[in-house]
Amino acid sequence: MRLELAARPPFNFQATVLSHGWRRLPPFSWDGERLGRVERLSTGRVIKIAIGEADELTGVIVDIKNNRGLTGGEVGEIKDKVNWMLRLEDDLTDFYSLCEGEPALKHVVEGGKGRVLRSPAVYEDVVKTICVTNCTWRQTEGMVSRLVARLGEPYPGEPSLRAFPTPEAVADVGEDYLKREVKLGYRASSITLLSRQVARGDLDLEELKNSPLETAELYKRLKSIKGVGQYAAAHILALLGRYDYLGVDTWARRLVSERFFAGAPVSDKEVQEVFAPWGRWRFLAYWFWDWER
Repeated sequence: MRLELAARPPFNFQATVLSHGWRRLPPFSWDGERLGRVERLSTGRVIKIAIGEADELTGVIVDIKNNRGLTGGEVGEIKDKVNWMLRLEDDLTDFYSLCEGEPALKHVVEGGKGRVLRSPAVYEDVVKTICVTNCTWRQTEGMVSRLVARLGEPYPGEPSLRAFPTPEAVADVGEDYLKREVKLGYRASSITLLSRQVARGDLDLEELKNSPLETAELYKRLKSIKGVGQYAAAHILALLGRYDYLGVDTWARRLVSERFFAGAPVSDKEVQEVFAPWGRWRFLAYWFWDWER
């Protein structure tokens, strides 16, 4: 089955996929042209999709495998998930207007950039973000790959391809298993608690997609999750489409130091101050800044 989904122009499919390292973390895959993903639908059915750039419209084409007998509700769910992942409906007009006056960001407007790839479910994004903090990218890839391989539901006929595990699956195995088999280290405690809270219904992460809360309040709520500090909270906010906060890490300090302070050491506060003029777009300004200019 093939679906065609339109995007609000300007839209650059490749730039969206390449905007974030998530494409390298299962159940995503990327071959240079098509974004693949194994996905478990709310009905329990596991499908495989391949997303590519559309030729005749501004948007994408979605090819669905294991599509026999898909219900209208399941097709609608797939559309919603792809729309959310690629931010097809995002309106970045105000951000583009600001970029026009900044040489280091003109490439954003010219290239139809500005969207950041995210997962279909907030739970997955929170777990992956916890796995990003205080470690190398290679370690992150290992943790997420093992988590999916051991606890994700397999795609029919190809057991090596698995969906991202459900909160219930992660909660059931417990902290010791996550430390021993998935090698999550200290993160096992946070991810176990998070999964149990979501599985029990004590924490509804999906409602955050359309939360009426002000960004500052939403930031506080995210920081109340065990294992989510200031960097992780800012990162998750950006994945939710809230760009007011900038998560500062070693990499950000180095970039800002070299670009704006002639290599002198900088504080987290100084990094924040550099991008403060961008207001509610500060994360995107930092994320897409042309640091080699």
